[in-house]
Amino acid sequence: MTGVAAVSSSGTGAKAAGRSGSPYRIMVVDDSAVIRGLLTRALELDPDLAVVASVGDGLMALNTVQRQDIEIVILDIEMPVMDGLTALPKIIAAKPGIQVLVASTLTQRGATVSMKALALGAADYVTKPGSSALTTAAEFKRELTDKVKALAFARRQARREAQPVPAVGVPREAAGPAVIPYFGRTGELRLRTQPIEKPEVVAIGSSTGGPQALFRLLKALGAITQPLLITQHMPPTFTTILAEHIQRLTNLKAAEAVDGEPVKSGRIYIAPGDFHMLVEAQANQKIIRLTKTPPENFCRPAVDPMLRSLSRVYGRKVLSVILTGMGQDGLKGGEVLVGAGGSLIAQDEKTSVVWGMPGAVAMAGLCSAVLPIDEIAPFLSRHVGRP
Repeated sequence: MTGVAAVSSSGTGAKAAGRSGSPYRIMVVDDSAVIRGLLTRALELDPDLAVVASVGDGLMALNTVQRQDIEIVILDIEMPVMDGLTALPKIIAAKPGIQVLVASTLTQRGATVSMKALALGAADYVTKPGSSALTTAAEFKRELTDKVKALAFARRQARREAQPVPAVGVPREAAGPAVIPYFGRTGELRLRTQPIEKPEVVAIGSSTGGPQALFRLLKALGAITQPLLITQHMPPTFTTILAEHIQRLTNLKAAEAVDGEPVKSGRIYIAPGDFHMLVEAQANQKIIRLTKTPPENFCRPAVDPMLRSLSRVYGRKVLSVILTGMGQDGLKGGEVLVGAGGSLIAQDEKTSVVWGMPGAVAMAGLCSAVLPIDEIAPFLSRHVGRP
């Protein structure tokens, strides 16, 4: 089994060679000219990013992707002429392989619409503050830049196209922390032996592309005897909607975790936005603990603290799955988990939107298996048993 493929310095094919090392090409779609300008300026602080088109509605966006070579679309939802949800599948059909990042508000409606967009093919979303706050919203700008770069990197990696060449004399610190969508090195994946012992708990960590992967995995998995804990990188409100979607899709008992509640068999617990989800042993039972300790890997909730707590409480009887996502959250917690005798599997590169988190644990030699998303549920079924 091979690891991460090296990126050619010249790309492949005439089209790739013609833009060797060029910045990632982005289109911003929003009905507000002010917001388009603010987003453009925020993105172009990073020398790897170039906004090549800026339009005010979905129809203009559709016409533009048919004429220009665009890699990433940042798409508003509520627009005149053609709204974002209507335009989204048309854009994807018009330009196969294009990546769409939906921009929505941090509200229940925004969360619901974002979930619909993910189901229609959006790669990810960003939650934007009000227009008056955009000029000072440093966290939003960092998240936007990081997600755009991770998606664009993964797109070129899959197509064996050249990545941007660093601009001479441009200070990279102007764009904030560098994104590392892939982790590790090229070469063979080293797989560990899967423990024979049946796990007492299953944990899943995911980020970019995670909701789509979770829906696909859990629908195929169905009911299991163990409790299942999920940490998906999402803000408040969005994790509420995620839990509701999982429950409707699977008919399993799924909900956001509540501090102090007991961990029960066959239940799905989702880490609420802005809280790390841990498990603690108390008397003769195990209970959920929600904490606001500092973010890890720029995230809260984060996967690492969940895995560390499970290793303390369950020892070797933990089975964890790391799904698609940028960065390397899950790596340090995975090292603790495997060191305690637990087991870890990861989604493969081909079926991941971004092979950052799963690539990190895979290339570190922590995994018992690295599988396509549709093979993970059968793997779990073989190892966890049924009710």
